[in-house]
Amino acid sequence: MRVAIVSDTHGFVAPEILDSVAGCDLVVHAGDVGSAQVLRALRACVDEVVAVRGNNDIAAKWPAGEVSVLTRLPQELRLALPGGDLVVVHGHDAGTGPQRHRRLRRRYADASAIVYGHSHRLVLDCAEKPWVLNPGAAGHRRTFGAPSCLILAAGKAAWKVKPIRGNAKGSARTVTTTVASPDAGLIVPRKRS
Repeated sequence: MRVAIVSDTHGFVAPEILDSVAGCDLVVHAGDVGSAQVLRALRACVDEVVAVRGNNDIAAKWPAGEVSVLTRLPQELRLALPGGDLVVVHGHDAGTGPQRHRRLRRRYADASAIVYGHSHRLVLDCAEKPWVLNPGAAGHRRTFGAPSCLILAAGKAAWKVKPIRGNAKGSARTVTTTVASPDAGLIVPRKRS
């Protein structure tokens, strides 16, 4: 099963991210969605989209006619995927940096991986189980180089995660790092020239 993981769109999904998620079985959004239009744009690319609410997903920041969609977004999701559970939260209430990862691992120790957003930073922390993943920002705010997302291949025997980062020309490319083992350690892909 191919799962696209996005976050922090704040009302806009970069076109190269939409291209990257097309063909996946599911899109998971880790909060700060910003509008129902974001969910519709993702839904146009895949069969199923699920999302959690972020700290900026409040009625005052969403278009007035879309608040009914906002109120249906949960604070967290647990998805049963082939090979294990994926937990999705926004992560704004779990501390910062390494503290956040420790807290999330304690809170969801039985998951295979935990996805969070909030920091807008692309991070794959696979030093131990459960993995802690942040797809970075898939919109145009604070992308730290370019919009990004993750593609998770979830199989019964193993999971693999591949970071995708856009570029200045609006096209996306796979960052050369692919994590396939919890022994791979902390990986923070950086923009390459």
